[in-house]
Amino acid sequence: MANARALDKRRKSIRNIRKITRTMELIATARYKKAMDRAQAATAYTDQITKIVKRLAAAGLDVKHPLLEPRDNPGRARVLVLASNRGLCGGYNGNILRTAMPRIRELRDTIDEVAVDASGKRGVNGLKFRKTLVDNAYLGFEDQPAYDEVEKIAEKYLTEYVTGKIDRLDVVYTKFISTSRQVATIETLLPLGSLSDEETAASEDDEKSVEFEFLPSAESILEEVVPTSFKVRLFKCFLDAAVSEQVARMIAMKGATENAGDMIKQLSMTYNRARQSQITGEIMEIIGGVEALAK
Repeated sequence: MANARALDKRRKSIRNIRKITRTMELIATARYKKAMDRAQAATAYTDQITKIVKRLAAAGLDVKHPLLEPRDNPGRARVLVLASNRGLCGGYNGNILRTAMPRIRELRDTIDEVAVDASGKRGVNGLKFRKTLVDNAYLGFEDQPAYDEVEKIAEKYLTEYVTGKIDRLDVVYTKFISTSRQVATIETLLPLGSLSDEETAASEDDEKSVEFEFLPSAESILEEVVPTSFKVRLFKCFLDAAVSEQVARMIAMKGATENAGDMIKQLSMTYNRARQSQITGEIMEIIGGVEALAK
C-alpha cells in the first residue's frame, strides 16, 4: 500500500493542475466566442463578394482578369500552412500537418518548384521536423488576426502571381463548420477561378434569375473586386483557423480538467484506504503495547 502522505501530496499537485486547466478552458472559451463573432461577421461579406466575382466571370461578357484564369502547365506553386503559435490544443496542429504533407508531396511530383510558407510556431517546427523547408514564417497571429496584417501577405502573393513568380497558391487551414466540427481543409486561392463546388452551387440560382448591368464597366469593377475577393478569402482562412484553434484548446482543456477530477477521486479512495490501514496498524501497536505492559 502506498504511503498516505505521498498520496496526499500527489492529490494536491493534481488539484493545482486542475485549477490551471480549468482556467485555460475558461480563457479559451472567451477567446473562442470573440473569434467566432469576428468570423461570422466576415462570412457574409466574403460570401457576397465571392458571388459577385463568380457572376462577373460568368456574365457572358468578354472580360478577363489574370487572377481568374488558370495557367497551363504551372511551374511554380506555393503552399501556405496555417497552424498555431501555442500547443495544448489537442490534435489541431497534427491534423493540419497530416493534411498539408500529402498535398506538398503531390505538388512536388507534378510541379518543378513548390515553396512552403507557414503561420504559427507549431506549424513551422512541425514542417522542419518533417524535413520540409519553410520559406516564410508568420508568427504574429493569435486568436484575433488583423486584416491589415493579412492584407500585407495577400498583396505579396498577388504580386508574385501577377509577375509570374508563382502559378498557384494552396492554403491549408482548419475550416470552422460548428462548435462540434472543424475540418482540416485545402483551398486553392490562386487562381480565383477555381471556386469550390459548394459556392458555385449556392450561387447558380441567383445567376440564372438575375441579370446585371455593370457601371461604368465590368472591366473596371473586376479590377477592384477580384483582388479584394482574394484578400477577404485569405482573411477568412485565418479567421477560421483562429476559431478552430480556440475550440480545440477549449475541448482539450475541458478533457484535461475532467481527467484530473477522475484522478483525484481515485487517489482519494486509495488515500482513504491507506490512511485507514495506517490507523489500524497504529491501534494494533497500542493494543500490543498495553498487553505487553499488563504482563
